[in-house]
Amino acid sequence: MERRAFLKLAGATAAGVAATACSAAPPAQAPSSAPGTSLPPSTGVTPPSGPPDWAALRNKVSLLLPGDSGYDNVKRVFNPAFDGLKPAAIAKCAKPEDVQAAVSAAARRVPIAARSGGHSYAGYSVPDGGLMIDLGGMSSVDVQGEQVVIGAGAKLKDVYATLGRAGRCLPAGSCPSVGIAGLTLGGGIGVLARKYGLTCDHLVSARVVTADGEIRTVSADSEPELFWALRGGGGGNFGVVTSFTFRTDPAPSVVSVFSLRFPAGSANDVVAEWQRWLPEAPPELWANVVLSGGSTVGVRISGCYVGDSASLARLLDQVGGTRTVKQLDYLGAMKYFSGSETRQSFVASSRILEEPVEPSKLTSVLKGRQGMDLLVDGLGGAVADIAPDATAFWHRKAIGSVQIYSQADVNNRSAATDSVAEVVSGLGLGGGYVNYIDPALPDWMTAYYGGNVTRLRQVAKTYDPDKVFGFAQAVTPD
Repeated sequence: MERRAFLKLAGATAAGVAATACSAAPPAQAPSSAPGTSLPPSTGVTPPSGPPDWAALRNKVSLLLPGDSGYDNVKRVFNPAFDGLKPAAIAKCAKPEDVQAAVSAAARRVPIAARSGGHSYAGYSVPDGGLMIDLGGMSSVDVQGEQVVIGAGAKLKDVYATLGRAGRCLPAGSCPSVGIAGLTLGGGIGVLARKYGLTCDHLVSARVVTADGEIRTVSADSEPELFWALRGGGGGNFGVVTSFTFRTDPAPSVVSVFSLRFPAGSANDVVAEWQRWLPEAPPELWANVVLSGGSTVGVRISGCYVGDSASLARLLDQVGGTRTVKQLDYLGAMKYFSGSETRQSFVASSRILEEPVEPSKLTSVLKGRQGMDLLVDGLGGAVADIAPDATAFWHRKAIGSVQIYSQADVNNRSAATDSVAEVVSGLGLGGGYVNYIDPALPDWMTAYYGGNVTRLRQVAKTYDPDKVFGFAQAVTPD
């Protein structure tokens, strides 16, 4: 759940999401290939010299180079802090073959990164001096009975609108301009996760262009190790997904949304009660705690319930507060949680709440930090029904995720960066949610992927041995 999605709710401020810690993982399994496909070899060969032949690629794909009309607008992502990054070229892809041509032209010559929604918290979808693969032209949402095929460039607002009209449901995030690709590849935490699971839990298959330039159909039966890795192994790793096929659920007819406000000075009591209340609640209920920094730490609870407001009222009676409740349909509820699409400059990080903690551990770090928030999102329910090693998303048994989010001056981010780092250290919690990727997060591989690290490295060794899709926090063979 993204911080900005809560900015419009009752005029309050909020924060984001996170992930969890680690333990031992099973031995990595040897990747297998579907009949008729070949896996990319571990080459170890000296990379080709010289830059890509952009002129030749331009004959195959719509390509923008610095100075071209539209270049500056297309390379722009959500956070203005990354406006200064300058890809050597942008390939505007409309079909898988465009991605295939772009990867083949640039592989092992310049960095390659795919951009779907442009919400990477570290700006990793803007490869400075490299090739940006813009997937915006691949944004179709095609409902096919109980399944939906979604192009990798689709934004959540379009996914929800199409599914809502068809009476189908896919649990996903809240920010309307977030891309389906990055969300799914990092797991996909959202307001319906306790009831329906993560976005990646609904993935049936994906079309992927791998480092060798091959277009592969990946599923439980075809390239199963890559399919495992795509469900929570992080965006930007292993290849470029061009489309996803998801199973969907019937859309709930009624979703009741709510906000609870509490008096000043009650933050510790509210956090303590939330930690007791939510894990014991039915999976139909999802809720978070929003803590806002300042001289006095502000607190509120927001959430939703898959059911009518009368049933919800009995659950809310257990925590008190001044409540606001609305009973909506599925699409109305998703719109309720959607935030502004206006670009924002911020710095963020994340941690995982493995078990209940002393409330002051969360609140004390916010004293005097105006403009900084913690958003503690509830997990459990259907998320915890799946084993941590069944998909690459490791944080199945946590009770919640914590995002640390700070507003930042676009021209001077150092103060916000330092403040977020201090809070991350002061929390004393482990783990991290890869969809809130943080370049400064200590031991980030373990934080994001826990006991699944070894297996993920093996997948990288098989499908991208030469680090074609390498970046500062990429999963690599070593």
